Amino acid sequence: MALRRQKNNIINLALVIANADEKAGMTIDQTILNGKSAAVSFRLVNGGRKSAAVKLDRAACEDLLEAVTEILASDGDF
Repeated sequence: MALRRQKNNIINLALVIANADEKAGMTIDQTILNGKSAAVSFRLVNGGRKSAAVKLDRAACEDLLEAVTEILASDGDF
């Protein structure tokens, strides 16, 4: 029997996007394991309440980026 050592580098990132009054918005949590993204989850925040976490894969995150880019391409105060 040999000794086997395994070292994991885990980084948890928490991003908060909120309105100016900070009462509504969303959180994005990402877990990076050994330099690779392991999980990404989103939660909506409304007042003091948070929704259940929704985990998205890479393809869904790319679709979300495309959707937000399209929204921001239009003029207006929304």
